Amino acid sequence: MRNERQEADGSGTLNRRQFIGRTATALGMSAVASSATRSVGQGIGANERVGIGLIGAGGRGSYLANLAARLKDGGENIDIVAVCDVYRPRMERAAEQFGAKRYMDHRELLADPDVDVVTIATPDHLHGYQAIDAVNAGKDVYCEKPVTHWRQFDLIKRLAAVVEKSDRVFQLGTQGMSDSAWHQMRELVQEGLIGQPIHAECGYFRVGDWGERGMPIDDPSAQPGADLNWEAFLGDSPKRPFDVSRFFRWRMYEDYSGGPVTDLFPHSLTPVTSILGVKMPSAAVATGGKFRYEEREVPDTFNMLIDYPEKITVAVLGTQGNDYPGTGGRGAGGRIPVVRGWDGALTVRGEKILFTPIRDSEKKPQEFPIERREDVLEHYRNFIACCRSRDKKTNSPVDLAYYTQTALLMGMASLRSGKAARFDAAQERIVV
Repeated sequence: MRNERQEADGSGTLNRRQFIGRTATALGMSAVASSATRSVGQGIGANERVGIGLIGAGGRGSYLANLAARLKDGGENIDIVAVCDVYRPRMERAAEQFGAKRYMDHRELLADPDVDVVTIATPDHLHGYQAIDAVNAGKDVYCEKPVTHWRQFDLIKRLAAVVEKSDRVFQLGTQGMSDSAWHQMRELVQEGLIGQPIHAECGYFRVGDWGERGMPIDDPSAQPGADLNWEAFLGDSPKRPFDVSRFFRWRMYEDYSGGPVTDLFPHSLTPVTSILGVKMPSAAVATGGKFRYEEREVPDTFNMLIDYPEKITVAVLGTQGNDYPGTGGRGAGGRIPVVRGWDGALTVRGEKILFTPIRDSEKKPQEFPIERREDVLEHYRNFIACCRSRDKKTNSPVDLAYYTQTALLMGMASLRSGKAARFDAAQERIVV
């Protein structure tokens, strides 16, 4: 009999907390879905106001809300109309800033008829559930990366199916996909410039432990109660007594985060997945660990190799112990991708895409000017534009998120097990 613990996604079984949480969500959403102003399938007119609901009002959530405010100042008819956070002081600060309604339960925000779209910027392990709830409630979704936690393969699979069956717009917060370089490189690969793709490399390098310096504790004396919903924060993660560090510095802990592979590599691997046009990997192996920051649980250094059925290998390298990006950065900490084919290779230098043919090739070196650089504001603008046009092909759509996240989850499964992770395409599951 197959050992269920060998299955990386854990989808074969549900623990008691997962069962109760999912059942409660399903029951709650039956009421939520019936209350939205626009029915599922109804679009937002070109001149209509877009009401934004902010789920998660911490540092990243507030940053995204301020992006929306900048778009509004530039003429976009949008407003932050509702704010949700399980920590009341954060929720109150953001709601006061934007004159928005206040919620501590995201399902209540989703039931608000003034909310047309949501921005999700909560801890990793909550993203998938909240995104599914939002789509089922008829809301369009901008979701921060990673799309799910490293143990939630079954959840990303369900989210991809839910979005696919709906007409809702989904954008993942991999803002590097607003950089035209990756779209231009994809076209060049599709046109056959490099020949049959065979290898690519990318990565992410930075300095930062996400501990005391990176994620300050707002209030060392904070306690669960009316102003802090610890149970909602835990979600489907293991039940633990309240810990102020876990609540405010959650990126340090494996229950809620994964370190570089899920927090940083979505920025690096998403463009490469798109450029190559690959989908599910066949195998992945990973090495790494805590090589600098011992006070955390998650790795600070992570390196992985991914094989695809198309006979392509992708190397993804990174550490949080040094920020030198190797071949040069495009975006903070990002290592410029190199994509190799039988006939030549593509990479980026400055504001140009470079094609270098293999030796003795009849093809000549070429340069292609890059049309526009990465811009988080433009990434969010793309999301709003797609919400109005009902174009589901955003800069970073859910299918691309699904393929990329599957590879990253396989890498984490490999590191934790010390074995190669493989993808069972027939059963659509990760097996170690």
